[in-house]
Amino acid sequence: MKINVMGLGYIGLPTALIFAKYGANIVGVDISKEIIEKLNAGEVHIEEPGIPAMLQRVIDTGNFKASLVPEKADVFIIAVPTPNQQDTFKSCDLTYVKQAMLSILPYLETGNTVIIESTVSPRTTESIIKVMIEEAGFNIGQDIYLVHCPERVLPGKILEELIFNNRIIGGVTEACTKRGKEIYELFVRGELIGATASAAELSKLMENTYRDVNIALANELVRVGDALNIDALRVIEMANRHPRVNIHQPGPGVGGHCLAVDPYFIISEAPEQTTLIQAARDINNAMPQFIIDKVQELMQHYQSKTLTILGVSYKGNTDDIRESPAMAIYNGLQALGQFDIRVYDPHVTQSFIASNLEEALTGSELALVLCDHDAFRSLLSEDFSSMEKKLIFDTKNCIEITDVSINKYNLGNFNWSETNYEGKYAF
Repeated sequence: MKINVMGLGYIGLPTALIFAKYGANIVGVDISKEIIEKLNAGEVHIEEPGIPAMLQRVIDTGNFKASLVPEKADVFIIAVPTPNQQDTFKSCDLTYVKQAMLSILPYLETGNTVIIESTVSPRTTESIIKVMIEEAGFNIGQDIYLVHCPERVLPGKILEELIFNNRIIGGVTEACTKRGKEIYELFVRGELIGATASAAELSKLMENTYRDVNIALANELVRVGDALNIDALRVIEMANRHPRVNIHQPGPGVGGHCLAVDPYFIISEAPEQTTLIQAARDINNAMPQFIIDKVQELMQHYQSKTLTILGVSYKGNTDDIRESPAMAIYNGLQALGQFDIRVYDPHVTQSFIASNLEEALTGSELALVLCDHDAFRSLLSEDFSSMEKKLIFDTKNCIEITDVSINKYNLGNFNWSETNYEGKYAF
């Protein structure tokens, strides 16, 4: 089976490599000449465990090559970005998906399968992609099989979850769904769930929307706790001991190309029916400013001017800063012009990021933790010894330090001017 994978980013590249590992002949296509040259030389442009070794393996076996243009194949998988448009409801921008489709149309032949893995608005596959293929002279379900199969993987565990997670196979017709299952059976060990293309699209969007809404509930609880001087983290811990309660953990906001983006694809298609989803987006979008305000209060309370941000990626143990609330907080603090700001992130390479932790913390008065990298979880009190003042504001509640010489705050105990007794005593 020969497969063209269109788009070699955080999803497209792992998908291409896993198919190649299990014997498919893969042509990975991207518009970036730099990415193509790197991949063909065995160099990886994204950070994800296992990818470098797997790339080298499938290059050695001859099952993978990268190219700027597609080739004739049995299967075409589209895994390109779908950002928000700059309109009222931040709807799905299908520019890259349409470009990818236009690039493969000249190579389509009867019997081919087209799979959309990119996250799209409900009914996109049937209303837009299907029409493009039909206008090229093919009948869907007879000449060409068209499927939406959304990715459902966690950064940091992509290769594992590609194999073991359940997959939704959303065919435009039953024949399309059947063909889609046959393709993913090559490596998927989870259940292959048959569905219509539109149901598959909405299911993927609701998976991420569910998490966004739950995080918004936790973040709203933080603001309630702030107003009432109650430890919200302790409240969540206790509430989650109920067998039917699972409140997510709060944080400085929601980022990445899924949770911060996908809910808008539903909102834009049904704005009058999505008041809860819209409210959740507003709550999570407001968290960076909430953190900025709290940092200002903390710095004023301790009469401090220098702070160090620990972590700017949107998720722990990744280099992905797309829609990162940490970046919004960094930019917002910079815009105030009140503080000397350093930044350290062991996973992200940018000109403004210090080369090591000691450089970032020496002489600093506050360590502002915005990302839960494992490198931060393992920090000890001595790692903060070079600070001028030993203050930590851990918005991810990931640093466990009991040293009484360090003033450590999180989203449950950030009332710096009063004693927050909630959660410290068991009655």
